[in-house]
Amino acid sequence: MPIHGLPLSKHSTKPVHFQIEHVIRPNILALHPYRCARDDYKEGILLDANENALGHSIPAQASPNDASSYDSTLSMDLHRYPDPSHDPIKQRIVALRSVPGVDHVFLGVGSDEVIDLLMRVCVAPGKEKILITPPTYGMYSVCAQVNDVGVVRCPLELTGQAGEGGTKGRFCLRIAEVQKAIDADSSIKLVFLCSPGNPTGTTIPLESIKAILDHKTFKGIVVVDEAYIDFAGERSSAVGLVQEYANLCVMQTLSKSFGLAAIRLGIAIAQPPLIQVLTNTKAPYNISTPTAYLALSALSPPSLANMQSKIETLTASRVALLKALSDIAQLGLGSSIGSNDANFVMIPVLSKDGSQPDNVRAQKVYKALAEENGVVVRFRGNEPGCEGCLRITIGSEDENATVIRKLQLVLNQY
Repeated sequence: MPIHGLPLSKHSTKPVHFQIEHVIRPNILALHPYRCARDDYKEGILLDANENALGHSIPAQASPNDASSYDSTLSMDLHRYPDPSHDPIKQRIVALRSVPGVDHVFLGVGSDEVIDLLMRVCVAPGKEKILITPPTYGMYSVCAQVNDVGVVRCPLELTGQAGEGGTKGRFCLRIAEVQKAIDADSSIKLVFLCSPGNPTGTTIPLESIKAILDHKTFKGIVVVDEAYIDFAGERSSAVGLVQEYANLCVMQTLSKSFGLAAIRLGIAIAQPPLIQVLTNTKAPYNISTPTAYLALSALSPPSLANMQSKIETLTASRVALLKALSDIAQLGLGSSIGSNDANFVMIPVLSKDGSQPDNVRAQKVYKALAEENGVVVRFRGNEPGCEGCLRITIGSEDENATVIRKLQLVLNQY
């Protein structure tokens, strides 16, 4: 069955065991997408979408603190529905990530919309499943439960030396175990791999990802979540595999390295058939005009140069923070776990005698930092392989110094 809206052009047939028509739910393949007013015409006297022709009703003096950025937002055509496709944004993503064309790019309301859509279009409720690799991003399981989708859990390697990465060591992908789980359950339609991982901070090597993509018994799609990819260094991204593999979808976001968590802009990069299916299924105007305006600005050459500078600063600060944490290790901190490829670090809080990670002490430290010292980190000790761990986001130089000072204080108390 053809995919509505997809031109009859040739796309990759690798791997040979994969056919997207066998992955997408039949009702989605048969879907005739909603055609919105802006699909046809974007200019002229627009009397086709029942918008308010007199404009929005927010007076300029209502802007908080008379902020110029707020006034700029009010000057937009907020009474008009936004562009449903946002090709100018996609064109800048194409240039940034070396993607073949805008037909390889989908924009969502954060990566969470992409995750939800992928499950809705690929996985039959109550019948089929996804596979995740704990410890990993919690929204995969949440979305699965919302969509009545089963979850197969194949944990990452939970032992090994702290800081090891690659195909060995703690938090590496257990390729053989994932393949074994796939072989045992043909209802698995999506495999979610978080790289660099959250909360692990460890990048999955491309050869490990390819081992799942090439696995002959897997007829579904591998989804690689690259929210933190810009902190991992060059050649870490799976985007370069998209042209070769029709069964790959790479997710990215403007929330982390771009510093735009508030605008909720997520990205999916895949071959056109899957992108077209996502486009057919999404809400007609999912990306707002203010979000699109800020995203386009963030993807301009000056903004990209600024982003790269901030990444370099945060990466250097990551090294400095790890050194400062090691300097107070005698107070009961273990070495960081994972390979520290993101904008955070994971540090185990040890028992008083320093013999082992201690969830009870870590919880006390976590709460004391937040409630008594104004420093909020994240307790992750209940995740597999993360006992006693606090996840600390890399802050500004002053914030990092405060974290160390307050952590010393609290560790001496508990």
